Formats: sequence, C-alpha cells, structure tokens
Amino acid sequence: MADHNDFGKLAEDLAAEFLVKKGYKILARNFHFQKLEIDIVAEFHEMIIVAEVKARSYTTVIEPQEAVTKGKIKSIVSCADFFMRERNIDKEVRFDIITIVPDSDGVMQITHIEDAFQSFDAQ
Repeated sequence: MADHNDFGKLAEDLAAEFLVKKGYKILARNFHFQKLEIDIVAEFHEMIIVAEVKARSYTTVIEPQEAVTKGKIKSIVSCADFFMRERNIDKEVRFDIITIVPDSDGVMQITHIEDAFQSFDAQ
C-alpha cells in the first residue's frame, strides 16, 4: 500500500477515535455503494452523521475541506441516501467534514466542521 493510502487510513482512524471520544457511535466505516464511498457513518443524539475525512500529511495553500467539491458532495449524499434506505433508518442526517493536518511540530490537528454541506448550493 502506498504511503498516502497508509496516511489516509491513519487519518480515518484518528477521525473515528475523535468522534467516539465525543460520544458518537460509529455505525460504518468506508461504506460503499457502487463506486461511491462514505468515510464514516455515526449516530449522535438521534441523528445520523455522515463524515468525510480530509487529511494532508503536509501543509498546503488550500485547506483540506476545500477538496470537497460539489461533485463529491453529490456522491456522498447519494451514498448516504442508499445507506439510509438499505438499513431502513428514518432519522435526520447531518454531513460533516473532519480535517486532519500536522502542525509545525508534526502533531496532527483535528478540526470537526459540523453541518459542512449547508453552505454549498444544492443544485
């Protein structure tokens, strides 16, 4: 497995740990529907949380969450819809982004952006 894939898995592990420590119950990780994927599906306060994990192993000019394009959002929403129907879950869904980037000392910093898709135009 390539180093970036190892880092991606580490980032998803860190994000899942982070959510569990905040009281979230992880329902699924790396859930696939056709060619679509959701990184983490969790439950928190009777709500389903769909979390997209974005990580960088180095500092860049753009923030990791900026890599979540409108096309990616459509894919995540479609996959989440399938997840909800497949599991017959009738609860409110919130879409979050969790970013993981190293600080200047190499310590991974986790940022949890709740309801991250609300600012995107749902066309």
